[in-house]
Amino acid sequence: MSRYAVSSPTLFFGVSGNPWRGEREIGVPMPSGDYKVVINHEEQYSIWALDRPTPAGWRDEGFTGDRNSCLAHIDTVWTDMRPRSLREAMQESERA
Repeated sequence: MSRYAVSSPTLFFGVSGNPWRGEREIGVPMPSGDYKVVINHEEQYSIWALDRPTPAGWRDEGFTGDRNSCLAHIDTVWTDMRPRSLREAMQESERA
């Protein structure tokens, strides 16, 4: 099961169980070229076209490459799909 969802023609971010899977299933063409991995304050990962400015609310994670390499990198580093705020809230409730 894929964890990538389309939020724009060049942005994919992981959302487990989301029905948006990728360009073949929804017909949105992905531009060829290089991408960068970006991360937001909730520690959710995405890819963004390398030649475009990083979108507001995201920062460069440091990895660049073709689309498949970036998605493979995200699969390696993003092991807990829960947003950071949820993880912290769950840890806090476990301590109480």
